[in-house]
Amino acid sequence: MLDQISSHGLFDLTVKAKGDTWIDDHHTNEDIALAFGTALSQALGDRKGIHRFGNFSAPLDEALVDVVLDLSGRPYLGYDLAFRTENIGRFEVQLVEHFFQSLANTSGMTLHIRQLAGQNSHHIVEAAFKAFARALRRACEVDPRRQGQIASSKGVLTQQ
Repeated sequence: MLDQISSHGLFDLTVKAKGDTWIDDHHTNEDIALAFGTALSQALGDRKGIHRFGNFSAPLDEALVDVVLDLSGRPYLGYDLAFRTENIGRFEVQLVEHFFQSLANTSGMTLHIRQLAGQNSHHIVEAAFKAFARALRRACEVDPRRQGQIASSKGVLTQQ
């Protein structure tokens, strides 16, 4: 799913991780999300000149997932994905929510992920990551009309 973020978000993303995967994928999943969120926050700096908001709806066969996000500096996750299975292969689908919660916390992102349709767990997860990537791409892109200004009526976006 990280490939989806890289491919659809147009982010140069290289991940090297070691974890206690012989037990389960929980800590590795969490650590990757925490590192990605931290790197994203550092790369955005004071967030001057970016669009700040992003949204995208991605279909994958019968699945449709909508993602709306705000690089506000205020972490929050609204999550509404429903799975009919507990696993996709070896991967526990409950780790999807934990990934996005960890990412939102360290990046200072308000993130809403809503499933509008879908039955197949793999399709739902893949649509979620594709929609997230496209929404994040939009939010991070430079807004030429901002001319380096912060997209806030207060003039500041802060990480709490």
